[in-house]
Amino acid sequence: MKNLATKNALTLVSSLIFVAFASLGHAQGNAAAGESKVAVCAACHGPAGQSTIGANPKLAGQSAVYLIKQMNEIKSGARSVPLMTGLLNNSNDQDIADMAAYYAEQEVTLEGADPELVELGESIYRSGIASLNVAACSACHSPTGKGNPQAGFPALSGQHAEYTATQLKAFRSGERTNDGTAAPMRIISERLTDREIDALASYISGLN
Repeated sequence: MKNLATKNALTLVSSLIFVAFASLGHAQGNAAAGESKVAVCAACHGPAGQSTIGANPKLAGQSAVYLIKQMNEIKSGARSVPLMTGLLNNSNDQDIADMAAYYAEQEVTLEGADPELVELGESIYRSGIASLNVAACSACHSPTGKGNPQAGFPALSGQHAEYTATQLKAFRSGERTNDGTAAPMRIISERLTDREIDALASYISGLN
């Protein structure tokens, strides 16, 4: 029964997230053009998207589809990121596509997971929590954490544990709501404890 519940949860979550991202369309990005357009981004996200600050996400290696969605929603206010208020106001669709293309071509660096949290984090990432109908993260974000660019599922591998944990807790509290009308990230995160979120975030930071 547990295996069936997990399978059903995986199928449901995958379907809901696919619907949320399937209709996304965007301009064709030019990575070479994007390199000059991300100069201002380096202050927070680091050279080539390799942020060294745990609170700021690494953008290197992230899929262009996902980056375009997030930048457009930050620009429109659908996703609130106070530190980025106004920074994208003068960026048109082509600028955003170019920046996304540039970051997508960069290679992300891995962090080191907390040994004490690896077992719990790996269990949730690869198997979910059947008793709570929490689907495995790997179902959408891939076993290696590289995501699914075609479906718009973000890459997670190498992301700062602090940033990942903060976003999961923001989804859980309802502070962040841009995961579509099906709310898959909000549904999953509200079933996780702080320790489970921290373990999952730690595991992801060293995932390859």
